[in-house]
Amino acid sequence: MRLKQAQASGNTVLRKKNVFSRMLAQWDLQILLVPGILLVLLFSYVPMYGVVMGFQDFQLGDFPGFSQWVGFKHFQTMFADKYFGLAMRNTLVISALKMFIGFPLPILFAVLLNEMNFQPLKKTVQTVSYLPHFISWVVCATLMFDLMSTDGGAINEFLMWIGVVKEPIGFFTEGKYFWGITLCTDIWKELGWNAIIFISAITSISQDMYEAADIDGATRAQKMWHITIKSIKPTIILMFIFQVGGILNANFDQIMMLTKQMGNSMLKEYADVLDTFIYRLGVSQGRFSFAAAAGLFKSIVNFALLLGSNYVAGKFGEAQLF
Repeated sequence: MRLKQAQASGNTVLRKKNVFSRMLAQWDLQILLVPGILLVLLFSYVPMYGVVMGFQDFQLGDFPGFSQWVGFKHFQTMFADKYFGLAMRNTLVISALKMFIGFPLPILFAVLLNEMNFQPLKKTVQTVSYLPHFISWVVCATLMFDLMSTDGGAINEFLMWIGVVKEPIGFFTEGKYFWGITLCTDIWKELGWNAIIFISAITSISQDMYEAADIDGATRAQKMWHITIKSIKPTIILMFIFQVGGILNANFDQIMMLTKQMGNSMLKEYADVLDTFIYRLGVSQGRFSFAAAAGLFKSIVNFALLLGSNYVAGKFGEAQLF
């Protein structure tokens, strides 16, 4: 037993030496990592020191960490604010819609695209689906305002032409439509881009599996379910874990542009999310400690959900992040 432990220990030390030896031999390649490491340290780890502002009364001119300590005062203020519950509700609803409707669609799109045999059409559809991702939310929102306008907007004109409605619908004057607009614009803009990773996972599936299924007489639907989707299941689970971990992120840019920087008061009841809540009450009013406290709350909740979803996935024997 001791001999085996000694051998295992010796093998571990040898592997470590081999790793460092290879790194030393590739010193010129390792230097290429330095800019990336510095970038992560400067913009991801050093700013974490600023979370102490959430427990202090920070004023402009104060050095972070040396302001008056107030404990959980800003957290209590945030939870007691009358708009916090509304912002939390809107955030969770919008994120849930994107998770349970918006998340499966890129998977379905990737699977259906894989079934297309006519390569020119396949490449055209794939390219066109990517293009909206590169349009800024400023341009996208302007386009939506024109399409959904009550004064000659294409969508309203079409709905009246087919007899669905008799009068134009005020999509941006009635808050009840905002969640649907948010979901649809997000799907339109990000469908093709989000499908890239699933398309990549599908291309790694061995064609032998499809040929074997053809010999066994499997239908196209059966091959899609039992081969394509089952083979990319680990990728789907990993991406879903990331989605759960960001459930309190409702796309600040999208919300701000669709509400004209929250200037459309008619949409506030359905559009005010945690990010806009923090921006409005924290950054815009110079309450930086309040904004830091709210941001820390978001990060803690998202991190806890990430760990929880990863743990649940592992319990069911599925793919995990770590």
